[in-house]
Amino acid sequence: MARLTGLRSAPGAYGEEKPSGYYGNAREDLVAALPRPLGRVLDVGCGEGAVGRLLKAEGATSVTGIEISEAPAARAREALDEVGVGPVEAVLPTLAGPWDTICCYDVLEHLVDPGEVLVALRRAAAPGARLHVSIPNARHVSLLADLALRGTFGYTEWGHRDSTHLRWFTKRDILAAVEAAGWRVRDTSHPALHRARLLDALTSGRSTEFLVAQWYVLADLP
Repeated sequence: MARLTGLRSAPGAYGEEKPSGYYGNAREDLVAALPRPLGRVLDVGCGEGAVGRLLKAEGATSVTGIEISEAPAARAREALDEVGVGPVEAVLPTLAGPWDTICCYDVLEHLVDPGEVLVALRRAAAPGARLHVSIPNARHVSLLADLALRGTFGYTEWGHRDSTHLRWFTKRDILAAVEAAGWRVRDTSHPALHRARLLDALTSGRSTEFLVAQWYVLADLP
C-alpha cells in the first residue's frame, strides 16, 4: 500500500513523514456505524492502531492491520493481533484471512490502482463480509473554489487535499468502483453537517455533494 520496509518514498509520496497525529485518528463515528458482530477485522492503512484498538474494545475477535510506514506500524503492533508493512498488493496475500469486516478509511485515494485492491479484498473476505470505506469528496466546494477563484488545486500536507493522494472520487465514482470490484453497496453516508446544515436543508439536499468533505460507503458480498 505504499512502501516496503526500509524503502524511502519520494517527496509527496504516500508514506512520507507526516505531522504528529496523522496516523492516530480513531474514527469513532465510522466504527460506530459498522454492523455487529465485527468478527475478524482487517484494517487497511491501520496507522498507529487507533482504529484497531477501538475495534477490539467493541468486540472484534481479532484485528489485522496493513500499514505503509514502519514507525506507526510498530505502535500498532502493541495492540493489534498482526500487522503487515508494505504495499497492500504485496502484503495482503501473506496475511491469515479471511475477514468478516474490512476497513479502508482514507486509503483508496492513496493507491495507484484502488480497483485492483478492492477486488483483492473481496477475494480475501469471508462469506457475508462487510467492507467499509471512507474517501475525500472531490466535489467539495473548497476544491471547486480553489480551482475557479485561485487557479490552484491547493495540495496540503494533510487533510482533504493531502499531497500523497493519487486518486479522486465523487460519490458516483466511489460507488461505481466498489460495485465494479464485486461488492454490493448497502449504505452511503457522510460526516454530520454542522455550519452547512441550514444550507443543505434550504436546498432540499441538492447541495449535499458540495458540502460534505467525505463519503462513507458500506458494502457486503452479494
